[in-house]
Amino acid sequence: MKKLSLYILPAILIAATTISCASGRRSSAGGEVTGVGGSYFSEPTPYGMVLVSRGSMEMGPQKADSAWNLEADTKGMSVDAFWMDETEVTNSKYKQFVFWVRDSIIRERLADPAYGGNEAFKIEEDKQGNPVTPHLNWSKPIPWRNPGEDEARAIESVYRTNPITGARELDPQQMNYRYEVFNHTEAARRRNRLDPRRRQYNTDLPTPTDIPVISKDTAWINDEGEIVRETIQRGLTGDYDFLNTYIVNVYPDTTCWVNDFENAYNEPYVRMYFSNGGYSEYPVVGVSWEQANAFCNWRTDYLRRSLGRDGIYIEPYRLPTEAEWEFAARAGENENMYPWEGELPISEDKGCFYANFKPNDGNYVKDGHLITSRVGTYSPNDFGLFDMAGNVSEWTSTAFTEGVAHLTNDLNPEYRYDAAMEDPYRMKRKIVRGGSWKDVAHNIRSDIRMWEFQNEQRSYIGFRCVRSQIGFAKGQKLDKKNK
Repeated sequence: MKKLSLYILPAILIAATTISCASGRRSSAGGEVTGVGGSYFSEPTPYGMVLVSRGSMEMGPQKADSAWNLEADTKGMSVDAFWMDETEVTNSKYKQFVFWVRDSIIRERLADPAYGGNEAFKIEEDKQGNPVTPHLNWSKPIPWRNPGEDEARAIESVYRTNPITGARELDPQQMNYRYEVFNHTEAARRRNRLDPRRRQYNTDLPTPTDIPVISKDTAWINDEGEIVRETIQRGLTGDYDFLNTYIVNVYPDTTCWVNDFENAYNEPYVRMYFSNGGYSEYPVVGVSWEQANAFCNWRTDYLRRSLGRDGIYIEPYRLPTEAEWEFAARAGENENMYPWEGELPISEDKGCFYANFKPNDGNYVKDGHLITSRVGTYSPNDFGLFDMAGNVSEWTSTAFTEGVAHLTNDLNPEYRYDAAMEDPYRMKRKIVRGGSWKDVAHNIRSDIRMWEFQNEQRSYIGFRCVRSQIGFAKGQKLDKKNK
């Protein structure tokens, strides 16, 4: 057989290439570049959320107020579109999270011989009937296992007997949720690249040779059952160094109703506010910034599992940035101090209130409510969001420091600081927005910045979730506003 001519071979390769291109999504169009198409995931409209279209505004107070020692301090900023919960997260929704953690613990214990009813393993109880750390008991034989007894024992292990009332109740101390978060921001920074040649693009400077030192959060439960958290510093070895592990006790602090108010009889709220079904549609309180983040992570995983393969395209639920929160509360308007037009939280014509707050000194009920109100009681703002002023203050993802407004960019502004356990306590402050049922009218303004420590649990602080939008949602029309 004769060898192919060098002139014939390229012609065959060109023909083969042409055939291959023709079988794709786009033709070669005579050798012109036409681009490559890609698959597009049609994002479902998130349940109970409102789309906040991208926009810009002057963030911060527009006018000075000497009576409140408030200075006019605005900053132009722009945010991209995102979905936001139309109401604050309720007791009902947060209780679903707590029960999911409870059921997960039970499922794990069903596979654990220490809880599975095996007589070779004995679960001891203290004087109150609460289970203590199980230990191996080799003195008894291993009999036939009754699956029903195994399940009952695993279920009972997450409950305790109230030493006063004798009632069986969920043990809050066991409701620990473990999750991992990949820090995409730190992983994307040039200084943290494994290849030192890609850390510095200025060819006039020498190539860095030092191994980048990263900060990584980790957590575990020790032999005493206590959560141990640690922030470690070590040389970069790979992508897993940006995977942070957290273990958070997710049960709300129901005692906040007593601890927030000295010399007040608020015990009924301690017993009923989170557990009684009458408060199901009221905003959850007694939840720290850390617990709110754990809820966002769980909510993301819960949705992704239901979507199967398409779940990987879903943007995670998260707390809103301070800029996103203010833009959403003021419905993108620069002049509004509140989520509604005007400078008063009450209609002068009709005398009705626009929000749940403290109208007068010592008078909490003038607006119709003593403490929190059922979510969605008052009219929404122009974006369709309820209770963006009053009811409960809301956590944001933004860390607080003096002059934080001057530290952030004007494009999707955010100041993030993940405080280590050994950091001074003042570095663990996070921004809260919106004011609450216990605040006067000035403090429920949309342009006022307040803060709280990230591990604090208050009777007047709750949260809502947001999710960055992917393209356009299914059924969403492209109008001028979205455009």
